[in-house]
Amino acid sequence: MKTIRLSIITLSIAIFSIGNLTAQEKAGEILTSTEITVKQGHRAQFIDGVKKWKECYLENNGQEKWNMWYRQQGEGNFYIMSGMKANWAELDKEDKSGDACYAVLINFIMPHIEKTNRRVAQSMPEVSKNSSGAAQNIMVTYYQVKKDYLFEEVITAVSEAIKNKEGSARGDWFKVRFGGLDTPDFFISLPFENYADLDIKRDSPAKIYTDLVGEKKASEMWEKWFETLDKSWSYTYKLESELSN
Repeated sequence: MKTIRLSIITLSIAIFSIGNLTAQEKAGEILTSTEITVKQGHRAQFIDGVKKWKECYLENNGQEKWNMWYRQQGEGNFYIMSGMKANWAELDKEDKSGDACYAVLINFIMPHIEKTNRRVAQSMPEVSKNSSGAAQNIMVTYYQVKKDYLFEEVITAVSEAIKNKEGSARGDWFKVRFGGLDTPDFFISLPFENYADLDIKRDSPAKIYTDLVGEKKASEMWEKWFETLDKSWSYTYKLESELSN
């Protein structure tokens, strides 16, 4: 029983000791995220359980901030709880306020979760917009690549071209450091206010880069892109304010 209890406490810390996906980034900040698949037909109970946990956490003077995002596409009821840490050392810190809410986690949240998946990524501020505050909606595109260094070369060059034309990058890039076999290698988060924003016509990153350097140099860069890119996919997520802190 002691082993089971310690495992669940560890899960509690991993899920609930986290902050803001689009928080102001410093150099190389650490993004922790827990993907939560809720059992079919259990969404209302899960939401109620998270609200109970949040109430307990705040009553126990919890200081951590977190955001809960609900995925708008794809299979099942899928949430991401995410947060930023200033550095790796912050991952060593214990959260006693979270431990105090162990019973709430066991009784009101865990029975409604099908599975969880935890990942750790690091921000890439040199190619990012470095967004401040939390948007209500984000579009996240994930990339699995064959050669990290080539991918970083491409996004660095294209991001510089976008900054040159528009004054800043369009989104926030992250490099995944830890995760499972199906974990992406990189992803970019782009905030938007509502879906009408997606109707706004803007030049593609490829066009912006080509206009800056010319067809020949751009073609060489696209060859590197296709050499390293394995696959990519995208989802949009909506912020669940009542489940966030």
